[in-house]
Amino acid sequence: MIKLKYRGKQEKEPWYLSTNLTDISTTIKIYGQRFGIEAMFKDCKTGGYNLEGSQASPDRLVRIILLIALAMTSAWLQGQKTQSQRKQSYVCRPNENKRTRRRHSDFWIGLYGSSWIVSMNECQELVLEMMALVRNKMTFYRQGMRAVMLIQQPL
Repeated sequence: MIKLKYRGKQEKEPWYLSTNLTDISTTIKIYGQRFGIEAMFKDCKTGGYNLEGSQASPDRLVRIILLIALAMTSAWLQGQKTQSQRKQSYVCRPNENKRTRRRHSDFWIGLYGSSWIVSMNECQELVLEMMALVRNKMTFYRQGMRAVMLIQQPL
């Protein structure tokens, strides 16, 4: 058994990987790719687009999967852009205490960003009224509006 650290941290519980591969780094790389695919399947099913609940015919299912692929790509690209601009803290809580890995994928950051923009548009009038009442929060409001502007820019 080999115990490895990832990004300088080690899991409390060991992971046991059974394989016929001889190279440990290849095994870990392949397992990491598989884990990414599992997360993607969860996003397609109950974790994001609720594909399981669609109960579509085979022909319609193909079209739904194509739309999901386009939507996932869009959300993923938007999430990457939001992270590269360092604006993810505006759209979601990026970290949790005692969590060693980041909390949200690029996909989820993109989805949260989109819903945040919709919420800002829907609540704009209410937010402006609140800003008139609570002037000491205007700096945060301006930062948030700058983040909205950056997130809304084309990819």
